[in-house]
Amino acid sequence: MASFDLIIFDCDGVLVDSEIIAAQVESKLLTQAGYPIDATDMAERFAGMDWKSILFEVEKEANIPLQASLLLESEELLDAKLAKSVKGIAGVQLAVSRIKLPRCICSNSSHKRLDAMLKRTGYYDLFAPHIFSAGDVAEKRPKPAPDVFLHAAAAMKADPKNTIVVEDSVHGIEAARAAGMRVVGFTGASHTYPGHADRLTEAGAETVINRLVDLPPVVEALANWHDT
Repeated sequence: MASFDLIIFDCDGVLVDSEIIAAQVESKLLTQAGYPIDATDMAERFAGMDWKSILFEVEKEANIPLQASLLLESEELLDAKLAKSVKGIAGVQLAVSRIKLPRCICSNSSHKRLDAMLKRTGYYDLFAPHIFSAGDVAEKRPKPAPDVFLHAAAAMKADPKNTIVVEDSVHGIEAARAAGMRVVGFTGASHTYPGHADRLTEAGAETVINRLVDLPPVVEALANWHDT
């Protein structure tokens, strides 16, 4: 694995099983606001996007003026639900222990939410202090902008082209590819849907796994291919 400088993990849907919880909360709020959508469709269409960007897309698509209070309401409801019920994705500790690379997290979630989820699942100490939120970077542009990935690479003194990313969403993969990084897609969380792996591949993932225990040999294989 010497050819890689760094491995970056997304958090929601890769380390913690939070995307399905977000889809449930946000689909309910949008339905109440006049945009009917269920949690399954919510996860398929908007996984990996921050709530503000989702509201903008819905307003643009459906021409429905959404109240600014929805932004705060969702954050409060989701933070409360995640604090009580979010679970870790299986295999994180094993994968991290077997991949001998510097590692960090890059996420659209706020630092407050990241800290709460990672501490609840017991994964915080595996990554701290190298936990990066898009909201803390430069212009605060969320994925699919590459900003948070480029910031992390610079902070970790890694070459983007020698960095590998694990992502569960099309938006996340687009961000990583825009940063010049290589990507492994992940479909092992509860929000996965038929055709998920195909969409990740189309977005630029070199391969897709649905168990994190399979990540170490995949990283090794990609490193060996990278060296040739």
